[in-house]
Amino acid sequence: MTTTPAAPHMSVGAMPEGVTLPLPQQNLSTEEERQVRKQELAAAFRLFARFGFSEGVAGHITARDPENPSAFWVNPFGMSFSQIRVSDLILVDHDGKLLEGKRPVNNAAFSIHSEVHRARPDVVAAAHTHSLHGKAFSSLGVPLEPITQDACAFFEDHGIYSDYRGVVNDTEEGRRIGVALGKGKAVVLQNHGLLTVGASVAEAAWYFITMERSCQAQLLAMAAGEPKLIDAETARMVRDQISGPLPGWFQFRPLWDQITAEQPDLFD
Repeated sequence: MTTTPAAPHMSVGAMPEGVTLPLPQQNLSTEEERQVRKQELAAAFRLFARFGFSEGVAGHITARDPENPSAFWVNPFGMSFSQIRVSDLILVDHDGKLLEGKRPVNNAAFSIHSEVHRARPDVVAAAHTHSLHGKAFSSLGVPLEPITQDACAFFEDHGIYSDYRGVVNDTEEGRRIGVALGKGKAVVLQNHGLLTVGASVAEAAWYFITMERSCQAQLLAMAAGEPKLIDAETARMVRDQISGPLPGWFQFRPLWDQITAEQPDLFD
């Protein structure tokens, strides 16, 4: 990790001269970049387990391989998020062929993520699980509203896929999910859950975590009364202040520091 002065669009307080913030490593070799993505992937699974996002064998996070962009690293089918290590990750191409690893891939993971990665060459990672509040919120078929500062990250930057047809087992439905995602950072899969993307695994994972919490906040607010919306102009301004590849990566850092210190075996 390198440290350089804070980049524009990151909301930080005034800092004394010479004080720096951690930023993503630059100018990595292909192998080094692959290792970074796989380590962030393993850490994200451990965190998703801690937050209770797992549901049986459902759920997956993927990371595009830096050398072979038509392939992605993903969790083995049927393995607990809480036990995934770097060495457990498998590599699958967009045709579903297992390139590295000894365990099968979840067919839904392949069907959804292969098409999302195909539709969004700018995306390095995608995250989808059957988290509790994401599932509940998705049943409403409505977008996240800008009712809190955190929810503003998704204002006019997420889609809704409203054509649920059962367990995703074909790439055509994955293609339609990619269309619903559009150029946004997330999509609500109606009657299913949430999916987020990012230019790094850290960014995609962070946006899933904060989107799940924003769904919970909106459900609570709607149960209590009629939430008051932040006006559109302010919501856009806040979105631009708190979201993007660098802020998304940076907001994941405290969680990364915590899980890697507590569970260093994820690096194995």
